[in-house]
Amino acid sequence: MKAELIVNRYYEIGDVDDRLYSSFAEHIGRVVYEGIYEPGHPEADDMGFRQDVIRMVKQLNIPNVRYPGGNFLSVYDWEDGIGPKSERPVKLNSAWNSIETNQVGIDEFQEWAKRAGASVMMGVNLGTRGVEDACNCLEYCNGTSRTHYADLRRKNGFKEPFGIKTWCLGNEMGGIGQPCRKTPEEYGRLAAETAKMMKRIDPEIELVACGSSHRNMPRFGEWELTVLYHTYPFVDFLSIHQYYEKGSRSTEDYLAKSVDMNRYIKSVAAMCDTIREIKGLDKQMNLSFDEWNVLGKGIKQDGKGVYAPPLFECSYTFEDALVVGCMMITLQNNCDRVKIACLAQLVNAIAPFVTEKKGKLWKQTIFAPFFYSSLFGRGKTLLPIVECDCYSTKEHYNIPYLETSVIHRETEKELVVFAVNRSLAESMELEPVFEHFEGCRLIEQIELYSDDLAETNNADKERVMPNIVSAEQSIILKKHSWNMLRFQY
Repeated sequence: MKAELIVNRYYEIGDVDDRLYSSFAEHIGRVVYEGIYEPGHPEADDMGFRQDVIRMVKQLNIPNVRYPGGNFLSVYDWEDGIGPKSERPVKLNSAWNSIETNQVGIDEFQEWAKRAGASVMMGVNLGTRGVEDACNCLEYCNGTSRTHYADLRRKNGFKEPFGIKTWCLGNEMGGIGQPCRKTPEEYGRLAAETAKMMKRIDPEIELVACGSSHRNMPRFGEWELTVLYHTYPFVDFLSIHQYYEKGSRSTEDYLAKSVDMNRYIKSVAAMCDTIREIKGLDKQMNLSFDEWNVLGKGIKQDGKGVYAPPLFECSYTFEDALVVGCMMITLQNNCDRVKIACLAQLVNAIAPFVTEKKGKLWKQTIFAPFFYSSLFGRGKTLLPIVECDCYSTKEHYNIPYLETSVIHRETEKELVVFAVNRSLAESMELEPVFEHFEGCRLIEQIELYSDDLAETNNADKERVMPNIVSAEQSIILKKHSWNMLRFQY
């Protein structure tokens, strides 16, 4: 099979925001406790943070981490997680039916983020709490005046404000399982009033309003248009979330899910533009895709009332890694509207790497596509013009076998091509045509491939790992493989 890729230097989609490679750390399962925080671990630092996890976050070059949820956000009292640890209450995490010790709160998490070289994307509870609580949390984190909550932060040992820039106005407030679920009208009004109050306290912050929990929600579309009608002048982003899973569908359909993702992004962006025209505003509403991933098999969602239960933990397959690679490519190709994207989650729960209690960490199959995208996928996304064979399935029509994005790293004089060959039977010979790039030559090809689509990694052996492909005259993408190709000009 042959495929032609045409790229023109002047056909740009947009700049890739560094925050496209963000992550998410919710108080769920073992993400926080036994994930980033494990006092007594051989690698624990003076605050109980696992330094091996911090090194991994730095290796992934994650710029931004959303916190503290997730469904947990809708039941969380942020004041439970500040001040002396001995005085913090142990509570039921009713979102996930587990024990919350509150030994990690915003005091600790903002310090962890500094040590990991990341910024915090903070959420406020618009479920069980509301406007006043959101404003108090903002004052505590960012306040500079001699006021109650800013002084409380100082009393707790933090003289300087945390300076958190990006804030989420609740989480999935229309979600079917969301605590204190709202109608579009209820949430739109609440989010607008919260946004106005928060920007009075700190005009420099960015605010993210909740979109639908996923594209198949019963009120998808109606939710976006109603919420945007109320919030458009006051917020900076609309959030979208999406997880895909294999289930009973074919591999061909599973690998085509990124096409659904692309349509989802385009449709929500169109809704944003519709409200902009109705309101007569100039501001473009951008998107925060702040939960995305695939769901592996056998995940558990009930914490059974215990501390740090293994919720949402799974062994990702090589097939899952291909889908993650396709989803990452889709985000890059929509970087003109998607400015923030958070791979959910950071560690242990549906995550790119896993920690063993009192032990080591290991990489899931999905690690490599995210890692290489984060390292080499920053710059300008160019429009990929693709000529290749297509296929159709029960769920999808006319799906190209080649899924690809092209990043122009101008400072490095590089073009980076991310490519997935969806064919289950044939290798693909790729013929790139780079217009207005003189002397472009291939300098590296990294390949993620396994003969077995069901292959997994575990603590004992990481079987699915990237390989360097020897440079040949022709560029070959193996059947069902993910690839990164670096060209220099």
